[in-house]
Amino acid sequence: MILDAYKVAHIHPEAKIGKNVTIHPFCFIDKDVVIGDNTEIGPSATILSGARIGKHCKIFPGAVIAAIPQDLKFNGEYTTAEIGDYTTIREHATINRGTKFNNKTVVGNNCLIMAYCHVAHDCIVGDHCIMANCVNLAGHVIIEDHTILEGMVAVQQFVHIGAHCFITGGSLVRKNVPPFVKAAREPLSYVGINTIGLQRKGFDQEDIQQIEDIYRWLFVRGYNISNALKKINAEIPESKYKELITSFVKTSNKGIMRGVNGHSG
Repeated sequence: MILDAYKVAHIHPEAKIGKNVTIHPFCFIDKDVVIGDNTEIGPSATILSGARIGKHCKIFPGAVIAAIPQDLKFNGEYTTAEIGDYTTIREHATINRGTKFNNKTVVGNNCLIMAYCHVAHDCIVGDHCIMANCVNLAGHVIIEDHTILEGMVAVQQFVHIGAHCFITGGSLVRKNVPPFVKAAREPLSYVGINTIGLQRKGFDQEDIQQIEDIYRWLFVRGYNISNALKKINAEIPESKYKELITSFVKTSNKGIMRGVNGHSG
């Protein structure tokens, strides 16, 4: 452990600190904290009981990890806030512990959580996700891998956002967002598939075209959801992407966002 200001940082003797961890001045590190090797904890960061921070992470000044949930039903139960490896938490971001509903809040590997973001209790954020400044997640939100939320996005509780999505800044996300799409406008609507993101992740053109064909039936041609699913089943060849998208839609009890023609998901 590398301490550049031991006398002005509070580190509980029961905290488990990995090798080559850098802890800057004025940090508070509570008991029942685990910090992985080669992680850096910036000045005035607060790491509370229940924090599980992976290897090679960077926690910037003023961040608060594992504060108790902002949920009136929370009754002091033992829960955690878990952060994967190679994840960066920028200034004044807050990540709360879980409740008895899920017992943990999770942010995955290789994520970037920018300044003033809030990840509430029981959220599950996948790997390689980016949340730009001031994104706010209410409780129980699920965000799958490789998804980007631009600044000021606010996500309602229990919303599920699929993998490889891109949601434009200032959006209010009240319904589920299926994978591989771009979403914008108010109310939040489909504005195309995330073609650039998929190309950057190595999707081939044939797969991208099939994903686009699926969403034309679902969001562009004016069908309601049940009829669109029938058309997709009849017209689109079987593939893992077809199964992933249709399964997401079928299991979205909260409903999905609007299509370009304004019909409700």
